[in-house]
Amino acid sequence: MKTGRGLTVERMMQLGHVSRASFYRLDENAAPGRDPDMELRDAIQRIALQWPSYGRPRITAELRRRGWTVNPKRVGRILREDNLLCMRKRKFVVTTDSNHRRKVYTNLAHDTVLTDVDQLWVADITYIRLREEFVYLAVILDAFSRRVIGWALNRTLEDKLTLTALRMALSQRNVQPGLVHHSDRGSQYASGDYTDLLEAHGIRISMSRKGNPWDNAACESFMKTLKYEEVFRSDYRDLHEAQVSIREFLERGYNSQRLHSALGYMPPTEFEANLAKLHKLHKEAAARRLSV
Repeated sequence: MKTGRGLTVERMMQLGHVSRASFYRLDENAAPGRDPDMELRDAIQRIALQWPSYGRPRITAELRRRGWTVNPKRVGRILREDNLLCMRKRKFVVTTDSNHRRKVYTNLAHDTVLTDVDQLWVADITYIRLREEFVYLAVILDAFSRRVIGWALNRTLEDKLTLTALRMALSQRNVQPGLVHHSDRGSQYASGDYTDLLEAHGIRISMSRKGNPWDNAACESFMKTLKYEEVFRSDYRDLHEAQVSIREFLERGYNSQRLHSALGYMPPTEFEANLAKLHKLHKEAAARRLSV
């Protein structure tokens, strides 16, 4: 394409150091629809801004959920052209203190095959940087649906942090016989108050093997997502502001909107809702067979 002065659009973009999307967005004389990718580019940019760690597969899946018929290669091309790269990863501070004399439990999660929710809960702790201090976040996830079911944020790593997260999880879920709670060997998870509360609800206790952080991979993966998509994009003034923002991310973002490849590119709440419908259909079918 050439302009009235004989310059091609491509040459103008090179001279101005702008992308094709930026050129058409700023060119008031450009004819509507001249760039067939404009609407798609806009949709991709909005998704990339909301979920900075999304790569091509998740962005493609989200576009299709929004009604687009789009090829992953086309999405990848636009991501490269507009330099919409995933957020750069950072290193993390270790929050696990396994140098204690409290009882350490056998790993029960290592060979577990999950078929439903509330079979395995996984727990972990991470730090959050505020402007003038560090605070700590404890979370509990359902390993099958990846849903955050309990969490707590506080200035201290004392046992009450993990206990608050556990009590939230217990209040929101229907504990089933055989449910396993898995964590690292941190002193907070080995405390008498914590293990007593688990055992009082008939929950089996499991801990990672020594020097094996991969045993809790699902929770580790969640913590990275939290850091890349919420914490590193924020500048929390104080504990209250962090609590409000993280609650919003967990409940309205991660649980309800963020797509998970392990769930067929569905958010956890949708996955659980579909699973509940499937269970209901199976029960109804079984009831009909018994009534015949």
